[in-house]
Amino acid sequence: MSRTGTRPRVLIVGAGLAGTATAIRLLCFARRPLEIVLLERRSDYRSAGVAYHRDGNPWDYVFNIQAGRMSVFREDVLDFVRWANHEADRSGWPAPWAELRFVEQGPAPRRIFQDYLNDRLAEARREAPPGVVLVEAEGEAIDLEVGSTGVEVTVAQPGADGGEAGSPPEVTVLRADQVVLATGLELREPVFAAEVRAHPSFVRNPYSAAGIRKLVSLPSGASVAIVGSVLSAYDSAGLLLRQGHTGRIRLISRTGTLFRTYPDGHEHGVVRLPCPKSLLEPYRNREEFLVRIRAEWDAACSTVVRENPDVSPVVVAERVVKAWEPHLPEAIERIPTAELRGLLDEFGTALAALRVGVLEYTMAVIERALHAADGAVELVVGKVEAVRPAESGRLVVSVASPEQEHTIEADLVVSNFGRESDYSRVGRPLWRNLLRRGIAVPHERTGRGLEVDGRGALLSPGGEPGPVSAVGALREGDEIVRNGRTGAFTFNLAAIKNHSIAVAAHVIEQLEVEEDVSARIPVGSPSRGLVGNAVGNVAGNVAGNVAGNVARYHGGGIGNLEEAARGEFEDAVVLEARRLASRGRIERDLLDSRLDACIRSMGERPAAPADAARHDRLMRVVVNRAAVERLTDVSVTPRQLRRQLGMATAEEQEE
Repeated sequence: MSRTGTRPRVLIVGAGLAGTATAIRLLCFARRPLEIVLLERRSDYRSAGVAYHRDGNPWDYVFNIQAGRMSVFREDVLDFVRWANHEADRSGWPAPWAELRFVEQGPAPRRIFQDYLNDRLAEARREAPPGVVLVEAEGEAIDLEVGSTGVEVTVAQPGADGGEAGSPPEVTVLRADQVVLATGLELREPVFAAEVRAHPSFVRNPYSAAGIRKLVSLPSGASVAIVGSVLSAYDSAGLLLRQGHTGRIRLISRTGTLFRTYPDGHEHGVVRLPCPKSLLEPYRNREEFLVRIRAEWDAACSTVVRENPDVSPVVVAERVVKAWEPHLPEAIERIPTAELRGLLDEFGTALAALRVGVLEYTMAVIERALHAADGAVELVVGKVEAVRPAESGRLVVSVASPEQEHTIEADLVVSNFGRESDYSRVGRPLWRNLLRRGIAVPHERTGRGLEVDGRGALLSPGGEPGPVSAVGALREGDEIVRNGRTGAFTFNLAAIKNHSIAVAAHVIEQLEVEEDVSARIPVGSPSRGLVGNAVGNVAGNVAGNVAGNVARYHGGGIGNLEEAARGEFEDAVVLEARRLASRGRIERDLLDSRLDACIRSMGERPAAPADAARHDRLMRVVVNRAAVERLTDVSVTPRQLRRQLGMATAEEQEE
């Protein structure tokens, strides 16, 4: 596959949720001809990934959060619910889902999300501007090489015989101007399972087709041990219980953490809390820091309960963690790197449980079994040291707890998903090569994910951004230290929505700037490589001069005219945010025309036509960046965002 003429190419590595969401945004954001290649190594993961592919998600597996929070568009909170009720093809759905009217606070099966993403990708493709095309390609990216004129991506594809056993893969090189890495979650190899990885009674990936087959074919009276008490453990236990399993199911948890059940009618919300100032004191040691955390936490929870009586006690913790996000990066700066990593390892599960709950659909069956007289489900607190085969053919799980060490014999052992977030340990060729070349650098402060800048571009060992960006789980550490996100919110759909907006806008900006400059600078000139770094500084100067230009243009009092400049800039930002949020080509074109007129009227433009055109292009950059910040502002709810942008319906305005 070669580059088509002079049309730039963006290659997205990974076509799961993160890759598909980014492709949708690129198709919507582009204003000039562009080729978007969506590369996926597993056909069953396309528009799904590990979390939503059909073979790994039986109909009983529902989203961890309410259906109303599953829209791929942050600015259109009910898009998924509308699709499920009015657009989805239900011809193959079983009861009760086939007859169900989905509601915002209710459950929805995960497996239908693949159809939703497919439909929204197809819609974006239809509504893309002329010359903007999407190519869906198969293959695995195994290496990248960044050059002065783009990125060469080595792709391994099935052999000519269709990938039959023993056939070597075909290797091709694909050139791209920009690359987006959206490779999703990586599996961690558990040390405790070294002796049983291939054992028929061990399930390493509970979201694999093979893992699901073992669960649904298990005799009803068999004993089961599930390593972990996180959300994947509830999926496995719930599947067994719903099909009438009567044997003992043990959830083995190092911390004994159980997730909360969302209350009926739960809706996402943001409360305002003062900065927890004691967290900004110098870090002394872990014990002293935890004492400060607990004191601030108790005070914050009391404040939420007192000032927000409508907030259910079940989600008070969620509200506090969310309210603390803007302040956590400053607190984290004070913690030494080794201590920060230790705290994240020790309290990672607890933080996840504070930040998110479980739907009643999933948790009710677990709680009933936990509290039943016969104890069908038992929570075992301790660390799994080893899983070994027994002579009987069963598996023996060795568990160490503060009080004792004991063993559990089980007919089936299920490991939780166990994602690997340290990319220096991931064995896939792509990551070995990217780290070796210095294109990717493990996140230094947390050891989780990769180093990226504020717009998602991978940073080199010297801290320089390049033409490779990241979306989703690859940015876990950066989400923690930059945005104060915790738990699954460092890599889940909520984060991916924002990543897809920011990365797509950044990629389009880089391509448009390079295209403008390439008309004046020969290909291969060193000056071209400096454009991406310079545009931010130049654009920033333009933005800083807006008020002054407007004041000189109007020749009036400086105070009023600065206010006028701010008003004009705000109008432009809202128009651009609405353009970025629009999914129909006609509406985008109308907003684009209005935005052009708004920018031309914003302050004093240079007299020379070439300088005026350059001024307008740079002003577009400034406005676009501000609009992206607006669309990705997590200090407001999606509904509040819609009202700010003038996109809310009459019904939403009344809420």
